[in-house]
Amino acid sequence: KDSDYSIFFDSNKENLTIIDLMYFFAKNIKVIIFTPLVFFFIMLFYVLFLSESTFTSSSKIISSSTGGSSSQAFGLAAQFGISIPNSGAENNWVYKDIIKSRTLLKKVLEQKFDTYQFGKNKSLLQILTYGNNKPNFNIDTLEIIAVEKLHSMIDVSEDIRTNIHTIIVDYNEPHLAKEINMAVIEQLDLHQKNYNKNKESKARQFIEGRILDTNKDLVDAEEKLKTFMDRNRRIQNSPSLQLEQQRLTREVNVLTDVITTLKQQLETTKIEEVKESDYVVIIDYPTTPLHPSKPNKLFLIILTIILGLIVGIFVGWVNETMSKISKDKMMNNMKAIFKKNISELVTLKSK
Repeated sequence: KDSDYSIFFDSNKENLTIIDLMYFFAKNIKVIIFTPLVFFFIMLFYVLFLSESTFTSSSKIISSSTGGSSSQAFGLAAQFGISIPNSGAENNWVYKDIIKSRTLLKKVLEQKFDTYQFGKNKSLLQILTYGNNKPNFNIDTLEIIAVEKLHSMIDVSEDIRTNIHTIIVDYNEPHLAKEINMAVIEQLDLHQKNYNKNKESKARQFIEGRILDTNKDLVDAEEKLKTFMDRNRRIQNSPSLQLEQQRLTREVNVLTDVITTLKQQLETTKIEEVKESDYVVIIDYPTTPLHPSKPNKLFLIILTIILGLIVGIFVGWVNETMSKISKDKMMNNMKAIFKKNISELVTLKSK
């Protein structure tokens, strides 16, 4: 009976019994079951028809020159059977900042890819912005939009202990996610090559300038020594002339050694400038994901069912509370009407 059940909502009752709970669920079984079912079908429709699957491609890389930790990097790579070329550079590359920089992302946007959605040989800028439609913005605005999208698609993490960087790329086409990941690595390697080439080119230009200046000084020093020896053929009996000859000879020898060192360094710099080294060593190449990483459909459905149950129980509790309030109000109204009618009858009889 409802009157028996009212004890469930009675504030004076301290403990609830299993019978109370069973009675509550039995009375509100329709709401408790129907609400999770509605939530379930809504989420199922969203997962199957509205949500866009995201595939994740990952790769692992390490720099061929990691600054003070280069020997550690070389030893670690050797454990993987990888031979790292030593470019002689001692730069500690901050890969996360380089990869996420606008400069490198713009280079990746210029690359062309084949897609299922937009066809073959499309630039990544076109894929991420206007697709096969007519662009609504100028190229500068499109580039800003594409850079922001690509920035959000890429994540880079570093293992400080091993200096290994993990690159993750998310996209709705598994093959394209892999290709973008590989393009990022290639552009990173090209960025380092260009940086080192520019550095070596500046070093070569500086050394060549120093060779010209030193060679000029050497010619002047040799000319002074020659003039001194022509004017002073007999210096055996003159200590001051002998000291002057030694000074001039020593200056020529020093400049000759400098020229020799500079020319050796110039040859080394020229070799480094034209050398094609892999500055980025790939430990794990980008993978083609077989299954989507987002959304987690099973997790969403289970979470939706649990949420539906909570909402259903809450709705049942609200209904019961409102029903009890309505009954109490109705009883109070009936009492008031009854008292009013009794009072009126008493008044009539007295008249």
